[in-house]
Amino acid sequence: MATEKNTVGKVLKEARESRRLSLREVEIQSGISNAYLSQLENDKIKKPSANTLYKLSSLFKLDFDDLMVTAGIVEKKEQLTGTIDDFSFLAQNATAEEKQKLVDYLKYLRYQEKDGKP
Repeated sequence: MATEKNTVGKVLKEARESRRLSLREVEIQSGISNAYLSQLENDKIKKPSANTLYKLSSLFKLDFDDLMVTAGIVEKKEQLTGTIDDFSFLAQNATAEEKQKLVDYLKYLRYQEKDGKP
C-alpha cells in the first residue's frame, strides 16, 4: 500500500476544513487573498513565503517549523538521540564556561562512582 506524501497544500486545506472556515474567512483573518489560498491548497504554489506560512500556522494553530519542512523551505532538524555522538556535537558548540561545567560535572559523577554512590 503506497502512502501519499502530505503536501503543504493538503496540510493547509485539512487545517482550514477542520476549523470549518471558508477561503474567504481565512482571507479576512489572515490578509492572504482567497485566490492565492486556493492555489496554495491545490498545490499550484509549491513554496509559499515563510511570512505566508507563519500567518497560516498561527491561524490554524499548526507548528510553523513542521509547515516550513512540509513546504520544502527548510530541512527537517535532526533529533538528538542521547548518544555519545550527540554529546560531542553539543560540546563542540559549548562556551568555555559550559565546557568547564561539563568537566566539573563529569568529575563529580566519577567521584560518586568511586564512593559507590548511585
